[in-house]
Amino acid sequence: MSGHSKWAGIKHRKAIVDAQRGKLFSKLIREITVAARTGGGDPSTNARLRQAIERAKEANMPQENIKRAIQRGTGELPGVSYEEVIYEGYGPGGVAILLNILTDNKNRTTSEVRHLFERNGGHLGGAGSVAWVFEKKGLITVDSDKCKEDELMEVALEAGAEDFKKEGDTFEVITSLADFEKVKKAVKERGIEYNLAEVTMIPKEVKKLEAQVGRQLLRLIDTLEEHDDIQHVYANFDIPDEVMEEMEREG
Repeated sequence: MSGHSKWAGIKHRKAIVDAQRGKLFSKLIREITVAARTGGGDPSTNARLRQAIERAKEANMPQENIKRAIQRGTGELPGVSYEEVIYEGYGPGGVAILLNILTDNKNRTTSEVRHLFERNGGHLGGAGSVAWVFEKKGLITVDSDKCKEDELMEVALEAGAEDFKKEGDTFEVITSLADFEKVKKAVKERGIEYNLAEVTMIPKEVKKLEAQVGRQLLRLIDTLEEHDDIQHVYANFDIPDEVMEEMEREG
């Protein structure tokens, strides 16, 4: 889990920096639109929308953009209709990869995603091929220099967290879907600054990779995350910390 979660944190920070390029805004607008379409335009009663808005605000998206995306979702404004699909596949080293996709042309997206897998040492799988490897959970990560381990552990577990661990220089808090908002609120109210707080897919088991295969896998993941239709990439890998740090420096 350490490689996966550390990479997620790196990508999250890079995404905020890269927001000015427009790619992140485009993905967030899609997520807000679909969340509003499926669960309504009120974030107080639509957890998915609320989380999407929080991510948009973290990326400094203008409030007007958020408002228009919600209105397109609820039908108040015209807009593109996106289909939500899950793709599954395998990367180098047999790593399971799960993709959350929002597309307005499924045939085009399938062809493009298959090509990305094949070009980077992986292959697209069928429905159900890797989904069983993952569980939907809440994940909160905190840099270990931001707070004391005992304090964060106490706050998180008292609020209902399922698990707490230290991975390198990062604390990880894992929650059920039902308790995610409660735990996040408790951490925030204690004044603890977190890097990442999101509903994600946590792997039940991980594949330990050597540096060479790890770099190949990260190239595939990076390529997938650059695709406009791919909202989230989940994978069950663990690779050496020095490789992760090198990738962060290169990013």
